[in-house]
Order: sequence, then C-alpha cells, then structure tokens
Amino acid sequence: MIRRLWTEAEPFDFQGTYHQVTGAFGNPKPVQRPHPPIVIGGRAASTLRVVAEHADIWNVPGGDIDDAVSRGALLDRYCAEIGRDPAAITRSTTVSVDYDQPGAARDSIGGALEAGFRHIVLILPPPYPADVARWVADELITGYWQQTSDSGH
Repeated sequence: MIRRLWTEAEPFDFQGTYHQVTGAFGNPKPVQRPHPPIVIGGRAASTLRVVAEHADIWNVPGGDIDDAVSRGALLDRYCAEIGRDPAAITRSTTVSVDYDQPGAARDSIGGALEAGFRHIVLILPPPYPADVARWVADELITGYWQQTSDSGH
C-alpha cells in the first residue's frame, strides 16, 4: 500500500488483512525514485521473511557479527524461495561508539564491511564531544581507512 501511495498517479482501492483504503492517493510524491528505500530491522526468522519480500535495506540492530552473518544466510534462503536476488537487499548494521576507545568501533566497522554489510549506523551516546561530526570523520572514517591501509588490506 505504501509503495502504491508513493508511486501511483491515480487514486486506488486497497483491501489488505490489516488495512483497507478507498480512493487512496499520496501527494506530494517522494523526491527519491522510484521511492524512498524501505528499511526493515530485526533478526527473527519471521522478520526476515518480511525483509525478503519487501525491504530494500535490512538492518541488524548490532550484536555479534557472526550471528548477523548466519541471519543473512537465512535471509538469502528466504529470498531464493520467492525468487528474489538477495543482492537487491542492502545489508545494514549498527555499531556502538565509545569516544574513549574509537579503535573498537573501527574494528566493528571493519568486521561488518568484511562480512558484506555496506550500510553502517553509528550509535553515538551523549554527551557528544565538541564537533562530534568532525570527530566521527577523523576518528572512525579516516581512522578506519588509515588502519586498513597500514595493515596492508
């Protein structure tokens, strides 16, 4: 229903299990084409079935990267069952940041990237350091690439 609101020019009727609309239309249309990405987060098998069918981005809310990889394999299986290319779903995860130990966050970012996660959400706890965006750029992003190039990867 949401995709139709975002993309269809003419009003439409929809009769779903939980939602019913008559003469529905959505204006203004989103700037992103064909529509904003649909992000669904979670680890449960039932959630991964919904991700396989509807999501553009799947987010694993932090935790163990090995578990996230095994959940990703399950998502791949669900995609295969419905004939969807699993590569069409961007893998996303969250990384918690400790301002006193940026190396731990850099290591987590590296592990996630190596595991195929291409969208990283940083969890930044308050109180924020001065110029927190610059800190993230310098300590995490630039620091990660420097660490990677120094180690020969």
